[in-house]
Amino acid sequence: MTPIDALLPDWIVRDAQGQLVADGVPLATIARDFGTPADLYSRRAIEETHAGFVTALAGRNALLCFAVKANASLAVIDIFRRLGAGFDIVSGGELERVLAVGASADRIVFSGVGKSRADIARALEVGVRCFNVESEAELDRVNEIAGSLGRRAPISLRVNPDVDAATHPYISTGLKRNKFGIAHDRALAVYQHAASLPHVAIVGIDCHIGSQITELSPFLAALDKLLELVDRLDEAGIHLKHIDLGGGLGIRYEDETPPTPRQLMDALFDRLERWRPGRLPEIVFEFGRALVGNAGVLLTTVEYLKSNGDHHFAIVDAAMTELMRPTLYQSWHGVVPAGPADPSAPTRNYDVVGPVCESGDWLARERALALSPGDLVLILAAGAYAAQMGSNYNSRPLPPELLVTDGRVKVVRPRQTVRDLFAAERTLDQAG
Repeated sequence: MTPIDALLPDWIVRDAQGQLVADGVPLATIARDFGTPADLYSRRAIEETHAGFVTALAGRNALLCFAVKANASLAVIDIFRRLGAGFDIVSGGELERVLAVGASADRIVFSGVGKSRADIARALEVGVRCFNVESEAELDRVNEIAGSLGRRAPISLRVNPDVDAATHPYISTGLKRNKFGIAHDRALAVYQHAASLPHVAIVGIDCHIGSQITELSPFLAALDKLLELVDRLDEAGIHLKHIDLGGGLGIRYEDETPPTPRQLMDALFDRLERWRPGRLPEIVFEFGRALVGNAGVLLTTVEYLKSNGDHHFAIVDAAMTELMRPTLYQSWHGVVPAGPADPSAPTRNYDVVGPVCESGDWLARERALALSPGDLVLILAAGAYAAQMGSNYNSRPLPPELLVTDGRVKVVRPRQTVRDLFAAERTLDQAG
């Protein structure tokens, strides 16, 4: 089993007194000043991870986009804007978040299976780079709305290649049974239909087969099917400006060994260059988890320890409302005490659970930990799909989002209060 501290990201280290420190700031100090639960991100970790992808893409005609659904904090989006990234969005709300930090609309690709009329009209109004169209019905709707606005909508079709990403079923998106994209065997006909529409301009093709992919083979299998289709489109007189290969690269949660950005890009571009040496279209990527997943942690405090016979529970103040992934995906996150263990605390196999009134409210199971009430504990790899899946179930206020940068902590989203939860609600007498 991996030693517990070996799971820590490199921006968190243990000092000589046994206390964890995040980019120079003791976690105990952060918990004291801002309370728990709390989401904490490292600006340095985000920037260094992004730099690894940029280096891997150096000299290649590519656009690196951040998939906003992974972490839609305005501060995080703003970091990527300052780094020159593009953005992949899946809703009108995400569009407004990206625009709110001053990003240029022509760096935004708009994905998602259920774009509303209002979403499409707004995206056309601001001039997004491309719509990743996911159904024939959506294609016709985009054409209709673009025509009503006197525009031509830049589109690509998201093609479902029926490739197994070998990941959890809930985050697999490239199989026929998934709701995403247009079936590979229908794509040529749909492209031909798109070419006949007066208010769309075909600019690319898109493919995204899933998330938390830890092997190269699914990426290469999807690429092969996509390139075969691009050749058929060329023969039909439909020529593309870009190929969007999506994202999905996994991160380390426990003992995974996903490809590095360099390994992934070298493998993909080796195949691409053998396909069309020296004359590739622009290649677009949409990474989310791989850019931010290990740049965030969830801070939580042990409230109680209890035992039901030989089954032991550490009840903490974070819950499924702060980290839904274990409940939703049965996902594994590292759990690390922030300080040295009390010598009198026995090591036991704990289920780490929250206060929410659901048996599914758990963050980790069967973890060998030496804990005492009041201990500060980190839930690792919480930079992606943690705060973004948060909820107010059981009338729990959302925790603060904190960013450590240059040796100090910035509050990028304050902690909600209980009053905030129902400030816009009305009693029967107050309702109009």
